[in-house]
Amino acid sequence: MQELNVKQLIQVMGTIAEEKNLPEETVMDVVQQAIAAAWRRDNGDREQDVRAELNTVNGTAKVFVMYTVVEEVENPATELTVEDAQKIKKGAKLGDVVEESFEATSFGRVAAQTAKQVVLQKLREAEREVVLEEFADKIGTVITGTVQRVEPRVVRVELGKAIGILPASEQIPGEYYSIGSRIKVFLKDVERENRGPQLILSRANEAFVDYLFRQEVPEMETGAVEIKALAREAGKRTKLAVASTVPGVDPVGTFVGGHGTRVTAVMNEIGDQEKIDIVTYDDDIKNFIANALSPAEISSIEIDEADKRAKVFVNEDQQSIAIGRGGQNVRLASKLTGYELDIETAVAKPVAAPKPKKNIEDSLLSAVEEAGDK
Repeated sequence: MQELNVKQLIQVMGTIAEEKNLPEETVMDVVQQAIAAAWRRDNGDREQDVRAELNTVNGTAKVFVMYTVVEEVENPATELTVEDAQKIKKGAKLGDVVEESFEATSFGRVAAQTAKQVVLQKLREAEREVVLEEFADKIGTVITGTVQRVEPRVVRVELGKAIGILPASEQIPGEYYSIGSRIKVFLKDVERENRGPQLILSRANEAFVDYLFRQEVPEMETGAVEIKALAREAGKRTKLAVASTVPGVDPVGTFVGGHGTRVTAVMNEIGDQEKIDIVTYDDDIKNFIANALSPAEISSIEIDEADKRAKVFVNEDQQSIAIGRGGQNVRLASKLTGYELDIETAVAKPVAAPKPKKNIEDSLLSAVEEAGDK
């Protein structure tokens, strides 16, 4: 048998709490769970509802097994008859929950091993929870991390004390991640699953580009300019619709920056293979659609407000520009404006056919004939 030295455990708890930056109550709770698991391994049934209590004053541990009082016992691990329950607690009646207590003094080798595993696992979980609490207020912001591991479906990024995951769906297509390199990532969410909480990161979402522009365009902070809509196909193209609240301020020029410095800074981060179109937002939907389809020139637009659709007419030479490679331009413009856009060729107005020109020889002969008649 392996003696359980509770006093020693209590001393160790303070050290663990300090090292792991955890509250002492959390560490105590972990140790109590471990003692309960070890006791159940040695003395009870895995279905039993067991809890443990440490007495930090006199250095003892008690274990409590909980039972529900029932008329007929179906599961002896969790149920007792009224008669048996009253041996534990006088006056126990149907529906009550009674606790039978035991002194926890020593454990077998396997149970002690179980306790150790529980402590390690629960401490890891508690430590991760504390770290993730620090990140909860950073959701929706961009943070810098270091690429720790590159796997087929996910990239693990070290963010100080925590590790975040960058799933394949949130990566910029074609981007290469080398271990040890520093990258900016958008903290999308903190997911709490069975495997424990995880930091979900992104470089492919629209909010990442929005945040990068906020860092480059101080006028966004003052409210002089704003991004009204944003549509993105990561690694290929992004369209931004921007507006100004201050008369005389050119919103597109503000976002592009002098000599294109601001838009270049964003492209340096997301990769220059991704084109960025910055267009002017307009309250007039026809004007907005025409701007969104830039660089194509539009002839006319018919709006179907009820179905949120629009027929966009362009000259034949502008059709492929309006649609874009693989339909990308029209797809992003649809997303940007919120209207399903159908590109159609404008019918050219018929031009009157020119009168056939007379052959020059005929004209000369006519002139000669006329002269001969005189």
